[in-house]
Amino acid sequence: MEWILAGITFGFLGSFHCVGMCGPIALALPQQSNKQTRFFLSRLTYNAGRVVTYTILGVIVGWLSRMVSISGYQQGLSIGMGTVLLLALIWNQFRALLQKMESLPGKFISRGTNLVKRLFSRGGIRSLFVVGILNGLLPCGFVYMALATAITFGAVENSTLFMAGFGMGTIPAMLSISLAGNLIPVSTRQKLKNWSPYFIAIVGIILILRGLRLGIPFISPIL
Repeated sequence: MEWILAGITFGFLGSFHCVGMCGPIALALPQQSNKQTRFFLSRLTYNAGRVVTYTILGVIVGWLSRMVSISGYQQGLSIGMGTVLLLALIWNQFRALLQKMESLPGKFISRGTNLVKRLFSRGGIRSLFVVGILNGLLPCGFVYMALATAITFGAVENSTLFMAGFGMGTIPAMLSISLAGNLIPVSTRQKLKNWSPYFIAIVGIILILRGLRLGIPFISPIL
């Protein structure tokens, strides 16, 4: 239970990044019914698709995490991941690459594949679920941070629950942008996204502390 709660907290606290990055996708989702209940259900289905993708990614990194744990490198991996995140904040070329990768959501809409275009045109519940699954596969620094955290847990179930919780934690922000996105100026969404470096720094420090085995409950336990 603690792992899914940790994931929800992680996702919720960093979901301001989702508002800036995936906001365009959430706003572009088709609306084929004026009924509020139907509209809310369709947006919830889209977000459920994202959660499914993050959960599957959690299984994959959890398996890798287990292999690392068995090999005895879990402590070094945690410190290494934290160090990489902190270096990313001061390495301009890395930041530029990440920003370029994160510009893809706009292209996902404007230059999307025929499959995505068909899904958008249909706008049915099942189509939106698939769009959510594909959305979860888009390059995203925030998702990378979650995966970097999950891979240090040493157990498939822990990583899976954490990533499932991560997806759930981002739902309130994504629903909000769908329901009231047009009322939130683009400049405001961009300002929210600008908080990302501070969140990256916090996650990086926590990962390093976790690897140091300082005996601090949950943050730096004896692995």
